[in-house]
Amino acid sequence: MPRTRNRLIAAARRSMLQRAELHRRLDVAKAAFKPGALVDRGKYRVNAKIDDAAHAVRQEFRNNRLPIALAAVAGVAWLLREPIKEHAPRLTRKIQDMASAITDRLRPTDEMANETYADDGDYSEPVENDDEAVQ
Repeated sequence: MPRTRNRLIAAARRSMLQRAELHRRLDVAKAAFKPGALVDRGKYRVNAKIDDAAHAVRQEFRNNRLPIALAAVAGVAWLLREPIKEHAPRLTRKIQDMASAITDRLRPTDEMANETYADDGDYSEPVENDDEAVQ
């Protein structure tokens, strides 16, 4: 009878351990299916996908910088086409006015050219000093 009693005690102990393990697993499963846990798991998966996509975009940009930059500039220009059409004529007029003002400053005027070359006198005669003029 003592062997049977020891076997029953061991079986009861095993069943208690199994029951505790099942309860632990059940609690884990319950916690996993709570709305907050489901939302957190969904957020984690979405963030992981976003990180993967961002990594792929960074890698593509590193591999193809110039074409992507040109496409981005073209896209921005296309988005801003209406304001560009509206403001471009005024801007070009301002730039032309500034360029003509700069060229006018750099070129000598006709009056300055006439003053510079108007004194074509004969410099072969000696110049009198003031003290020698009339004595």
